[in-house]
Parts: sequence; structure tokens; C-alpha cells
Amino acid sequence: MDFGYDAKTADLIEGVTAFMESHIYPAEKVFHDQLLAAGDDRWAWDSTPILQELRAEARSRGYWNFFLPGERGAGLTNLQYAPLAEITGRSGHLAPAVFNCAAPDTGNMEVLNEFGTDEQKAQWLEPLLEGQIRSAFAMTEPDVASSDATNIELSIVRDGDEYVINGRKWWITGAMNPNAKIFIVMGKTDPSAPRHAQQSQVLVPRDTPGLDVVRPMEVFGYDDHSHGGHAELRFTDVRVPVSNVIAAEGAGFAIAQARLGPGRIHHCMRAIGLAERAIEMMCDRATGRVAFGRPLAEQGVIRDWIAESRVRVEQLRLLVLKTAWLMDTVGNKGAHTEIQAIKIATPRTVQWILDKAIQVHGAGGLSQDFPLAESYAAIRTLRFADGPDEVHKNSLAKAEIRKRQNS
Repeated sequence: MDFGYDAKTADLIEGVTAFMESHIYPAEKVFHDQLLAAGDDRWAWDSTPILQELRAEARSRGYWNFFLPGERGAGLTNLQYAPLAEITGRSGHLAPAVFNCAAPDTGNMEVLNEFGTDEQKAQWLEPLLEGQIRSAFAMTEPDVASSDATNIELSIVRDGDEYVINGRKWWITGAMNPNAKIFIVMGKTDPSAPRHAQQSQVLVPRDTPGLDVVRPMEVFGYDDHSHGGHAELRFTDVRVPVSNVIAAEGAGFAIAQARLGPGRIHHCMRAIGLAERAIEMMCDRATGRVAFGRPLAEQGVIRDWIAESRVRVEQLRLLVLKTAWLMDTVGNKGAHTEIQAIKIATPRTVQWILDKAIQVHGAGGLSQDFPLAESYAAIRTLRFADGPDEVHKNSLAKAEIRKRQNS
């Protein structure tokens, strides 16, 4: 087996790593300060001067739309993109946006690229690829168990040449950002259809009458404004043209599954980068902090945490890279087991590493003086995003049982 990267990937790894060192890491505090100074405009994080400067510089170097294969994107495979996503995950609040590779825009661009009409691509995909606008994906609802997407109740009823939309959504990432000009909204168009054909996805521009952003949603007290915030939405007799449906009526569930597969691996790639930075912080803190007459690095329990962190992240990276390779070679459906496995393993593993890093930092690890507490909140969220652990475990176990029964 060859574990080396090809020449193109190796060059990109070197270049992006250098860009992180010279541009991203020094800008993190500037970005934070500019967000605080934005006042009421704090949700429009992509309008901060430093982010605009960094995006222009990254794009001038060709570091743009890494996530999207084909001529519209950077032309990379999943396996080529994986180490780049990991590198950007080391500064998850800033770097993915700098390279136009931030969720939820990446998944939305993939949906429009694969399923959108020419008119939809021209109106919404192209501005997203150019970084001119942002977007949101509205699926989760407060009144139903949204881990089962067939539960979605938001109503999409056809009335002549229009759809009329009514219902509620919440935890809609990016929706607080006024630059999120387009929402992909999932709801039911035919409750009488077969269970997986009841749902559709439609495009709803932000300024459509009846679409209200009710409130921001906090995560363990963090408002996550650097990602455009999570929001609760209300749709009251929202009308959009029938031409705003994506693919076709009844295709919503299938589109959601196609979207969430790549989204899960992108989350996992970036999370590994977050884990790597946490290990570095743990090592730095352990060597520079003295307790009971000797550096923390000489305490056996601290060394155990550091060693375990290295072992776990290496195992995780190999599983994620295998998944990326399978997605490239046999497709997302063929890699379904591995996609579920990384979605189960990654948040849990990275959460464990962050917990130990926080412990090494003492009370400071709980504070705003270090990024660990906020990172912990974000990674804990990932155990719900794109499906909770239990749903993936249940599905994976059923697949394993069927495989054994059919052998």
C-alpha cells in the first residue's frame, strides 16, 4: 500500500501550510477583534476587513474551492482534498472561509452543482463559487425528531405556478448572516407519497416575504457568530416559483443523503486538524507549566494523555483517508459503511483529546483565553450535526448483520 500523497497534493500541502503560518494564524486575533467591534453587524463575519483581505490573497494563489471536483472547483479528488481540509481545520473559524470551503456553503454548492438547473446555477451557484454571497441549508425542525428526515413537517404546497411554504426550522447554520442570500429548504410536498418520496427541496431567497429569522441559537453559551450563527426560522405563507424546486418534487430525501455524505467527511477532515492543534497546545502547556515542583510534562498521567491522543488521531486519520479513497473509487454509496464509521469515531475521539487538553490547561482551558472550550462546544455539536451517533450506529450495525446473514 502506498501512503504517500501525489505530487499535486504534496505541493498544495506545502503551500497551504505555509499560508496558514504566514497569514491565517497571525490573523486569528485580528479577526476576533474585528468581530467584536462589528457590534450589531457581528453576524456578517465574512464582511470583516481581515477576512476579505485573506480571501483575496488566497484566491490569487489558487487556494479556492478545494472541496469541489471538476472544472467549477479545484479539480481535486476527495483523497487530495482530505489533507488540505485537515490543515484548514486547525483554524476552523477562519481558514475554511478564507479558502471558500466553509460549511454549509460547501454542501449547498455541491447540491446545486449536481442537481440544479442551469438557471439555478447561474443565479445562485456562481455567486457562491465566487464568494460573493453565503447560504444556509434548512432541514432540522424543533417539533420533530429530525434525525429521521422523513419526519420533516414543514409544508410545501403547490398553488398554480408557486409553492406556498409554512413551518419552522432551527439550528440553521449561517442563517444569522445577512449575506446568506439563499436558503435551501426541505419540506413535504406530498404527505401521501411513499415515505422517502414525500419531501422536496426548494430555493428560498432571504428577502422573500414571510421568511423570518426568529432568533440566534447558542451552543453551550457560544453564539458561533463567526460562522454566521445558527438560527431559528419561521415560514409563514412564503411563496416562491415552482421553478425553485431542486431536481424534482419528491427528490428531497435523496438529495439530502447525497449532500450529507460528503459533508460528513469534510467535517471529519477538519476535526482532525483541530485535534492536532489541541495536541500541540497540550504539549506546549505541559512543558511550560510547573506543578508540585516539576513540569507537567514529567507527570505520568499527562504523558499518558499525550500518547493516547497521538495514537487515537493517527488511527482516525487512516480511517478518514480510507473513506476518501473509497468515495473516489467506488462512490459515496460504496463508501457508506466507512462514512458512517468516521462520523461515529471522529467527534468522539476529538472530543476526548480536547477534554484532556482542557484539563492540562487547568481553569484556563475553560476560559476565553484559550480556544479549547469553544472548540469543545463545536465538536460536541458535531455528534448531532448530519445525524446523531446513535442513528449512525444503528444503521451500521444493521448493515453488518445483513452482511453476515448473506455471507
